[in-house]
Amino acid sequence: MSTMLKPEAAAPDQRGFHNLRWFMIGMIFLITVVNYIDRMTLGVLAPTIMEAFEMTNVEYSRVVTMFLIAYTISQTVSGKILDRIGTRVGMMCFVGLWTVSSMLHAAARSATQLAVFRFMLGLGEAGNWPGAAKSVAEWFPVRERAFAMAIFNSGASIGAVVAPPLIVWVALTWGWRYAFFIGATCSALVMLLWFLFYRTPDRHPRLSERERAHILSDHADTATATVSKTPWTSLFRHRQVWALITARFLTDPIWWFLISWLPAYLKNERGFSLALIGVLAWIPFLFADIGNLIGGGVSSLLIRHGWSVDRARKTVMFSSAALLPAGVAIVVLSHSDALALTGVSLIAFAYQSWIVNVITLPSDCFPKQDVGSVAGIGGTAAGIASIMFTLLIGWIVDNFSYTPVYLIVGAMAPTGALAFLAIMRRLERVG
Repeated sequence: MSTMLKPEAAAPDQRGFHNLRWFMIGMIFLITVVNYIDRMTLGVLAPTIMEAFEMTNVEYSRVVTMFLIAYTISQTVSGKILDRIGTRVGMMCFVGLWTVSSMLHAAARSATQLAVFRFMLGLGEAGNWPGAAKSVAEWFPVRERAFAMAIFNSGASIGAVVAPPLIVWVALTWGWRYAFFIGATCSALVMLLWFLFYRTPDRHPRLSERERAHILSDHADTATATVSKTPWTSLFRHRQVWALITARFLTDPIWWFLISWLPAYLKNERGFSLALIGVLAWIPFLFADIGNLIGGGVSSLLIRHGWSVDRARKTVMFSSAALLPAGVAIVVLSHSDALALTGVSLIAFAYQSWIVNVITLPSDCFPKQDVGSVAGIGGTAAGIASIMFTLLIGWIVDNFSYTPVYLIVGAMAPTGALAFLAIMRRLERVG
C-alpha cells in the first residue's frame, strides 16, 4: 500500500506547474471583468429601459438603490460565508446567483420586477471582492499580494471600459433584453473554468513543490486551514478592522461617484453629446486601471527590495491620497474640456492606486481563514458610505452644481489617509 502511494505523493513535484498562482489570479481577473459588465448593463441601457417601462427618474433611482442596499448587506455576509465554506465553493455560489439574476433582468416587465432582480444581482456580485481577497491570501506570499490584488482589481476598470460599446452594439443589433445575456453567458463560462481548475494550494494536484514553498515563503500563517472558526464579532476587537472600515468609508464613495455620475457631469457641465461621451468617457477608467497596476506593483516591488510591509503600503497609499486633490483642482479650475477630462483621469488613477493597497490590508493583517470576513466588513462600510454620498450628490447637483461635489471628493482621500494612520498606527499582523 505504501509503495503505491509514493508515486502519487511525488506527482505534484514532477508534473506540477511553477507559476500556477498567476493562472489563479487570471481567473479572478476574468470573473471581475464579467462582474462589471453585468453591473454596468443597466446604467448603459438606462434611457432605453426607462422609456420602455415608462419609469420616472425617481423610480429608476430606487432600482439603482436596491442594488446598492443588497451589495452592502452582502459584503459582510458573503465574506463570512466564504470563510465558512471555502473559496472554491463560495465563489461558485455567488457567481451562480448573479448569473441567474442577470438573465432575469431580460424577463422583467415592470420597474418593481427590475428592482427585485437588481437586488438579487447585488447579493451575488458583492461576493466577488471578499472571495478574491481570500484567494489572494491563499495563493500569494505577502510580498506579491498587492500586485496580485491589482491584477484582479483591474478587472473592474477593464469591465468599465469594455461594457458600454459592447452593450450598445448588442442592444442595437438584437434588442436591449439580449444585452443582459452578455454577462450571464461569460459568467457561466468563467465558472466552468473555475470549477475545473481552482483548488487551494494544499489540495491542488498540479502545484509544484517549488511553487508551494514560494507561496509559503513569507506567509505569516502557514497553517493549511481555510475555514474560519473565529467568531465574527470578535474581529471588531482589532484596530486593523477599524482602520480598514474608516479608510473604505471615507474613500470608496469616490469610485461610485465616477462610475455613476461621470456621464451626467460630462453632459450637463461640459456640454458633451452622447456620442462624444461614448468616445471619451472610457479614458478615466483606463487611467484607473493603470493606477491600480502601478499602486499594487510599486508596493510589491518595495517589499521585494527589503522594505517592511508597513512602510511600503503606507508610502504608496499616502502618495496616492496626496495626488487625488490635484486632479480635483484641475477639474474645478479648468475651463478646458480636455483638461477637465485629464483631471478626472488623475482622480481615477490616484484612487485606484490608493484602494488596491487598502483592500490588500485584510490579507496583510489577518490569517487567511479570516480574510473574507474582514474584507466583507470593509466592503459593508464602503457600501453604506456610497449610498449616503450618492443621495447627497443628487441634492447638491440639483441645488448647486458639481463643483461642491468635486471639492468633497478632493477632501475624502487625505481625510481617509490621516484617519487610517491615526487608527492603524503600525501595520502589523493581529495576535
